[in-house]
Amino acid sequence: MSSKLMGWPLEAPLPLIDAHIHMDLYDEVTRERLLQELPGFDLEAVIAVSMNLASCKVNLALAERHQGLVYPAFGFHPEQPIPLESEITRLLDWIGQHAGEMIAVGEIGLPYYARKDSQAQGIPFDLEPYVDLMEKMLLTAKKYDKPVVLHAVYDDADLVCDLLDRHNITKAHFHWFKGSKKTVQRMADRGFYISFTPDILYEPEIQGLARMYPPDRVMAETDGPWPFEGPFCGQITHPRMVGNVVNAWANLQGMSQGASAATLYHNTRRFYGI
Repeated sequence: MSSKLMGWPLEAPLPLIDAHIHMDLYDEVTRERLLQELPGFDLEAVIAVSMNLASCKVNLALAERHQGLVYPAFGFHPEQPIPLESEITRLLDWIGQHAGEMIAVGEIGLPYYARKDSQAQGIPFDLEPYVDLMEKMLLTAKKYDKPVVLHAVYDDADLVCDLLDRHNITKAHFHWFKGSKKTVQRMADRGFYISFTPDILYEPEIQGLARMYPPDRVMAETDGPWPFEGPFCGQITHPRMVGNVVNAWANLQGMSQGASAATLYHNTRRFYGI
């Protein structure tokens, strides 16, 4: 395997932060191994986003065990069935009890892929409960003055932008974003952040977005353990792959790897207040 695919470029003057990863979705042995390996790849930290209450609890435990290395975000991923009202109340109450330990509210958003799958099968899909839950999460973020980490792509991104405007949320991170140029411009105008995954190496749509989005609002992520194709085919998604994102983004921006690393590093620390 080439050194470029091993992760971090040796000439980079700064480490990097994986701005979005599901540490709780790795098996216990694997995630502990990955976390122990981070310093060897000059990875300073990971932002561990949550899927649901059980996920929040795992990420909190990881953050307590790996202080300064794992920063947890608490939320409910929208690409799953909506919880019972009692479960939502338990989740929101738990988040409130641990608000001082979370770095952000996330992952939250709208279920674009689940809705499209239902529509393709001719099954009705009620979006309203997801909008309602997202608004509750946005109000939670506002109450505790935390940024939000968003799953909002294509058509859903415009509705999410409307909700952010409605609640005057300005610190928003659209992870692995895909959408129209009009929506991209709206997000950029509002100062929202986006992040790129390793598919920036081989997806023309993502490369086009990387060329046009304001560099001071960009971060790098893996969204692990989600697997990638191209040069990463067959590999477990490792936080070190943000090094490949740094290199690819540098090439697309026409800047050095060192400048790319510094930009993405400082952007991430600024957004999350690390």
